[in-house]
Amino acid sequence: MTLTTAKLSPKVLIFIVVMSVLGNTLSMLSIGLANAGQIGLDLSHIATFIAAVYGGPYVGFLTGFLSGIFPGLYFGPMGGLAWLGLIGLPIGKALTGLTTGALCKLLKLNQRGHSSILVVPLVLIGYIPECLFTVFFFLTLVPYFFGWASVSMLITILIKAWIEIGVMSVFMAALTGNSGFNTLVTKVFTQRN
Repeated sequence: MTLTTAKLSPKVLIFIVVMSVLGNTLSMLSIGLANAGQIGLDLSHIATFIAAVYGGPYVGFLTGFLSGIFPGLYFGPMGGLAWLGLIGLPIGKALTGLTTGALCKLLKLNQRGHSSILVVPLVLIGYIPECLFTVFFFLTLVPYFFGWASVSMLITILIKAWIEIGVMSVFMAALTGNSGFNTLVTKVFTQRN
């Protein structure tokens, strides 16, 4: 048996769809429960991190992008960011999936003993490109297209996001430390020779 992430088999595509639905559902529930106007709790990255840790960069990228649809709609056309939010939020989430998946693949996380210990820093580091994109988004794109900028809103978003990512990194360490969950998810990416 070999673990593969290069080939998008039907099992892997279904996994991406299921994780994306989970991500959007978590986003709907968390934003609905804890929303402060244009800033809301968003736990959609749980699905992104599961996909990235187990499936690698491409699966993480696609899942992150698709999991960003509801937050993109909510904070975009339904919120104050219009079409720019619908494009920008999925791109940011895709960057996190891509980076986290690439780091996990580079360090061969699924092949190490005690890999759950490494998940916390990898998840935190995996968020850095999205964090930088968020700064670029609010300090460059929003002023260019809409003529307004809010540094205080950006700071609040980033503080909230880093707290969320911190909590999710611990959650991911618990998931990857669970042998039953590992067995279940790894089956999706395992092919018989």
